[in-house]
Amino acid sequence: MRLPTSPRDTEAGFTLVEIMVVVVIIGLLATVVVLNVLPSQDRARIEKARADIGRIEQAVEMFRLDMGRYPTTDEGLEVLVTAPADPRLAARFPEGGYINRLPEDPWGGQYQYMSPGEHGRFDVWSLGADARPGGEDNNADIGNWTAP
Repeated sequence: MRLPTSPRDTEAGFTLVEIMVVVVIIGLLATVVVLNVLPSQDRARIEKARADIGRIEQAVEMFRLDMGRYPTTDEGLEVLVTAPADPRLAARFPEGGYINRLPEDPWGGQYQYMSPGEHGRFDVWSLGADARPGGEDNNADIGNWTAP
């Protein structure tokens, strides 16, 4: 048995190798977590966009039932929140509008609207992550015509 000969022999601590092993293990765990969480975030944004589009579609249909027509492309989705300028239509406009406020898409952009639509009576869509028409994967447009 060896007795401590200096104060340094009695100090406990970690060696550089032990610290490096711990850092590498933490790095590997962080990589696994990031690779599993990021795709979930993308899927959640796409699902939120689909849910928002569904709510907007319902509001557009309610507008049609009350006003006898779909909002025009020029009126856009804003007509679901604020009464139309025409006094005859404004009288039928419900207090609070057809939707409380227009949501932003999950990427911070505005939902697009066109009537008549290219895919149906009207189209409501998000331009996706790249905020440009078209695209693939996360950059793809998400509309009321796209399959879930």
